[in-house]
Amino acid sequence: MNEFIYKKHKRIKALSARMSDFSYKKHSHGEYAIGVTLRGIQQYQLDGSHQLSHQGGVMFFNPEQVHDGSAYDETGLEYAMLYFEPSLLLEATQHKESIQFTEPIIYNQTLSKHVLHLANAVLHDKNECICDERLIKLADHLTGFHQTYSPHQDSIIQTMKEEIHLHLKDQLRLDTISEQFGLSKFQFIRYFKAQTGVTPYQYYLNGKIDGARKIIEQEKDVFMAVNEFDFVDLTHLNRQFKKVYGITANDYANHM
Repeated sequence: MNEFIYKKHKRIKALSARMSDFSYKKHSHGEYAIGVTLRGIQQYQLDGSHQLSHQGGVMFFNPEQVHDGSAYDETGLEYAMLYFEPSLLLEATQHKESIQFTEPIIYNQTLSKHVLHLANAVLHDKNECICDERLIKLADHLTGFHQTYSPHQDSIIQTMKEEIHLHLKDQLRLDTISEQFGLSKFQFIRYFKAQTGVTPYQYYLNGKIDGARKIIEQEKDVFMAVNEFDFVDLTHLNRQFKKVYGITANDYANHM
């Protein structure tokens, strides 16, 4: 049985998930994601390394950190996730520099409790004061589990990503983009994947899905998302959306 329940409060999104035979495709988020494994074992590839989160494991994903995910075995998996806009996490932790979580999985009961308390508040539509209080408690506890850093990613890759983002609402032309960097199309694909863990097309498609998600959250209109990001039709968006979020864009809109 696979069940995915999303709820959003301001700049925080929460997910309650049960998985048995579902596998996330390789993707990334523009947000920070912090989750707790409640039952079973969650397995995923993160930065080329195989990770296993057992019961009680607190999982950390930095923005644009590529990963996939599935249950480790047939017993299935239950977990909860929180997704934070980067600006919100900086506000809550009172940090001015970007935050980088350096450990992918931590086993800490207090941290796990704070993540789940906030997730439950969002999932059960608690009022804003309760959500804010639980966010502060979590933020205070997070300070020992991250480092501040200056973005170190190759500036060329960052420019390549920015160029791809310019085309999220139309067709991706790799021949044209690769020429701007003095590379053939195939050199561009190999270089991009070696640096980011995904192909340019995967990055482009993930960006379109993420853009569609934001429209759905703001406008509650799946057809606007289809048109704005040039999906073939709603079926195409639903199919791609489910690979990343576990549910269709239609169902996601209903949750929001």
